[in-house]
Amino acid sequence: MKLARPAVLRLDAGPLAGCLLGLFVVQGGGCYEPVVDEGAGDTGSSNSSGDGDGNGDGDGDGSASGDGDGDMPPLAPEGYYVKGNKIYASDGQVHVFRGIDRPSLEWSPNGEGISQADIDLIASWNANVIRVAINQGFWLEGSVVYNSGYRQRIDDVVAWSKAAGMDVVLDLHWSDKGDLSQVPAQQRMADENSRAFWQSVAERYKDDGRVIFELYNEPHDVAWFVWLNGGDSGDGFEAVGMQALYDTVRDAGADNLVLIGGLNYAYDLSGVPNHRVEGYNIVYTSHPYDFGNKQPGTWDADWGFLAETDPIFVTEFGSFDCNPSYSQQLIDYAEQRGLSWSAWAWFPGGCGFPALIEDLSGTPSATGQIVKTALGAN
Repeated sequence: MKLARPAVLRLDAGPLAGCLLGLFVVQGGGCYEPVVDEGAGDTGSSNSSGDGDGNGDGDGDGSASGDGDGDMPPLAPEGYYVKGNKIYASDGQVHVFRGIDRPSLEWSPNGEGISQADIDLIASWNANVIRVAINQGFWLEGSVVYNSGYRQRIDDVVAWSKAAGMDVVLDLHWSDKGDLSQVPAQQRMADENSRAFWQSVAERYKDDGRVIFELYNEPHDVAWFVWLNGGDSGDGFEAVGMQALYDTVRDAGADNLVLIGGLNYAYDLSGVPNHRVEGYNIVYTSHPYDFGNKQPGTWDADWGFLAETDPIFVTEFGSFDCNPSYSQQLIDYAEQRGLSWSAWAWFPGGCGFPALIEDLSGTPSATGQIVKTALGAN
């Protein structure tokens, strides 16, 4: 998400005490500030024509259900694997994720309004996956915001979600520039503490393939070389690249599906053909939002082309003006191409969030109704 994100970390789930940086308050009690979109893209981003032929590790021909049983890579128990440009379940059937993003565990260690009933309500829209935003500081001992109950809270959300029939994406949303004394927020890239986070998370969930790892929410404002290999973030800390994060997960013994977002706040995948993460069970993600430089006419060249060789999971999308047409176009685009998708967000933050619901009782917004209808059709 690139607009109306929480500006001040909340250390409890109670009423908002105050906002040091925020410009307005939404219904859920969180404090948010508008963040201007970064324009045409990031430093080092290429506007490639998108032919998708750069060292692809898949043949892209896995279009028929049940053809994923040959040369199957390792997979976690009850998990998923990638062959060509498709995701397969452990039974060899092509699988498409369609779901909902549930924020608040990035700014509150208990989450705002998160409960078994809340998770069941999300599942009632017929979602088969829930994406949960995570804060590495709450997770890591030694962090200034470490919360001893946070890991159990995430365990609870995973258990509730699976019981409701949904898989779970754990999305590293907020980090700390490699400094445990710093209050986490969204940064340009992951850091050394993110590696410690993923080692711990991967070890915890490596025997549960229904848990999926999204390595970093929205990388931005670095070159593609840094995105892949790490280096100077340009923001006062050393970035850790996607290859190192991926390797950390695998070195922990986890074969779970790994999701990797591109640049320009995880929108742009144009540099991936020349900067591939080496490994298996990798899915690339995109975050289209209704900005002038992220309209449907550019989707093919900016990120959609990669679906010819790799699976794509659109793990966030939305618009900020209460006009649901952009989201409808995105869902149509994904469905026509067999792409996975998850809509932002199940939180009553209004159009500027943007929100799928008007309240925590699950009353759908205009965009939420489109998402609910699309989920119900599958």
